[in-house]
Amino acid sequence: MQKLFKLITVALLTLSASIVSAEIKPAVIFDMGGKFDKSFNESVFNGAQRFTKETGIKAMEVEVTNEAQREQGMRKMAQRGANVIVCVGFAQADACDKVAKEFPNTKFSIIDVGWLDNANMRQYVFNEHEGSFLVGALAAMASKTGKVGFVGGMDIPLIRKFACGYVQGAKAVNSKVEVYQNMTGTTPAAWNDPAKGSELAKSQFDRGADVVYAAAGGTGTGVYQAAADAGKLAIGVDSNQNYLHPGTMLTSMLKRVDLATYETFMDVKSGNFTSGVKVLGLKEDGVGWAYDKHNKSLITDVMKSTINGLSDKVKSGAIKVHDYMSDNNCPA
Repeated sequence: MQKLFKLITVALLTLSASIVSAEIKPAVIFDMGGKFDKSFNESVFNGAQRFTKETGIKAMEVEVTNEAQREQGMRKMAQRGANVIVCVGFAQADACDKVAKEFPNTKFSIIDVGWLDNANMRQYVFNEHEGSFLVGALAAMASKTGKVGFVGGMDIPLIRKFACGYVQGAKAVNSKVEVYQNMTGTTPAAWNDPAKGSELAKSQFDRGADVVYAAAGGTGTGVYQAAADAGKLAIGVDSNQNYLHPGTMLTSMLKRVDLATYETFMDVKSGNFTSGVKVLGLKEDGVGWAYDKHNKSLITDVMKSTINGLSDKVKSGAIKVHDYMSDNNCPA
């Protein structure tokens, strides 16, 4: 009898585990550039992969190649039974908002959006200006010419936010530093144009810049290659891109969209999902800078201690980095 009871217990536990696994069917809608863009989308992918490794539950995926596919992909995932969908990027805001209203029992999470109003949606906003402030300071300290550059992807306020933080950081350690800025374009194609990124980086190098920060998605790979070819330094974005060109990549501005993705899925799985806006900055470990074996030789002890000191001051509020998106203006 006792043996039978144990067998029944094991069977029930196994059934329970399978039911729990079936309760969450996650999905990700990657945006332009694809999940292997070595930047923004790939960081989201890494967060989903972490969830899969820990739970054994694989997320369904849609890779968007044109604007119409955003809404189509979300609706398709919801219809296929996905009960939590991560919408990747501000460009998906309208589609995510519309489909979330159509499927009120499905949970949605969107990155880089904080203005929507849905009871079934979590929104993640990052303080990119704070992380960019730190890498701007690093760029100015590493520069031998006193001239640094910035290459943005699509010319939108969000990318101006990166640029403004970068300029503020550079000037915090060298008030006389010159910062050159270029945007790749005004359409979503600007996120995946390495040739244009290379061209813009070369033009900044020709003007004397010896460190260039790219906040441009897949376009950034062209910037990094141009820096490697010219013997200059580059700064990556979103994910840790230091490994791409060791000795060339000064650092990377980390934007933890991987954490947002992983956290969303885990919260739904554990029943702790909440809607509303979550803001992730330096204090929340939502942004930062990358230091590892690939860039260790480029970062001196003085640079490291200076950046850590600036980071502490931003976290405490002693230094307030201006957010371009608060007034569409950069005072630096």
